[in-house]
Amino acid sequence: MGLFKREGPATGRKRAGDAAEAHALQWLQAQGLALMARNYRVARGPSARGGEVDLILRESDGTLVFVEVRARADARHGGAAASVGGSKQRRIVLAAQHYLMAWPTPPPCRFDVLAIDGSEVQWLKGAFDAG
Repeated sequence: MGLFKREGPATGRKRAGDAAEAHALQWLQAQGLALMARNYRVARGPSARGGEVDLILRESDGTLVFVEVRARADARHGGAAASVGGSKQRRIVLAAQHYLMAWPTPPPCRFDVLAIDGSEVQWLKGAFDAG
């Protein structure tokens, strides 16, 4: 069984997602980024969906990097990167804006996607913007 293979209902997906995030974090730290927060969530209200950022890291130049991690067993149906649509991007931006409220002067920021298709890792820097 592969590292990211689904094992059953939600619990199997949760375990696979957690494993993908752990793999992504190690991979990004090996690239020189430092972890600031993991699974940062913000609730919007009882009937509306909030937002979540899988990983918030900092580059050596001070840039904050908000990372969405997506994993798929293979690249069929567009692969992992293709699954980060407009709705998901808006929820990530919402969480990022909330996170930045604690900063008196926010540093430069970027929204990345780390796509894992099988054993292949693709780092999409600046995959989308807040606008």
